[in-house]
Amino acid sequence: MKIDMHCHVREGSIDSKVPIEEFIKKLQSKGIGGMLVTDHDTYNGYRHWKNTIKGRKYKDFVVLKGIEYDTLDAGHILIIMPQGVKMRLLELRGLPLSLLIDFVHHNGGICGPAHPCGEKYLSFTNTKRWQKSPELIEKFDFIETFNACEPPQSNEGAKYLAEKYGKPGTGGSDAHKLDCVGMGYTEFPVRIETELDLIRQIREKGEIQSGGEYYTKTTKDKIGKFNKLLIFSFWFYNRGGALLKKHTRKKKINKEQPLDAIDPIEIPYLDKIKRKH
Repeated sequence: MKIDMHCHVREGSIDSKVPIEEFIKKLQSKGIGGMLVTDHDTYNGYRHWKNTIKGRKYKDFVVLKGIEYDTLDAGHILIIMPQGVKMRLLELRGLPLSLLIDFVHHNGGICGPAHPCGEKYLSFTNTKRWQKSPELIEKFDFIETFNACEPPQSNEGAKYLAEKYGKPGTGGSDAHKLDCVGMGYTEFPVRIETELDLIRQIREKGEIQSGGEYYTKTTKDKIGKFNKLLIFSFWFYNRGGALLKKHTRKKKINKEQPLDAIDPIEIPYLDKIKRKH
């Protein structure tokens, strides 16, 4: 089964032009059976799916809940929590990486760096946290080894890291435009129906493969050297947002309940996952 594991939809990402239904139709036309919704620091795209579409259409297509989290110090991290576990803290960007990993694992989830060898500030190996604490890569559950919007050398670097540290490699389109949808994917040897199925497959390091084709019409391809200015402006945006949300994050860390349900889940099974960490 193929799943696009890096998807930005219009209902959750201000920089995406693709409604989730169009995303699904395009993926189905490419023979891809599922998607992981990974909007930046929000579950709004998945909420739209759950509240307005799920159960009415696309019963043979799987939509899974994920997030692409903007850390304070280590770029973008893809996170998958079990169904029934939607920590609202993950919608408040700016946690440092070490705390984020522990928080995700404590609550039964998994995480890995998006495009780890990509742009400065956005990608783990091009941040100061990698330089200061390279051992943190051992704590990741997977590494995104194919991103359709990254150049080949970026993905090759990610594959090298995955092989060196024995991590499963995932793939996704990172699509924000319709013509990019489904150009990256992760292939699993079994059918995935839930986030727990996905977490289990990655933890067990099964026969997972990533692949796809390169998308060459990204914003950075179009604006060339001016992309550096865009990336630098992100640094200010992320730091500013992290500072503004600092007090709220502290309150959430102290009060966040282990089960803030968005879908039902059996608690004993969740406890079994937590005991592994």
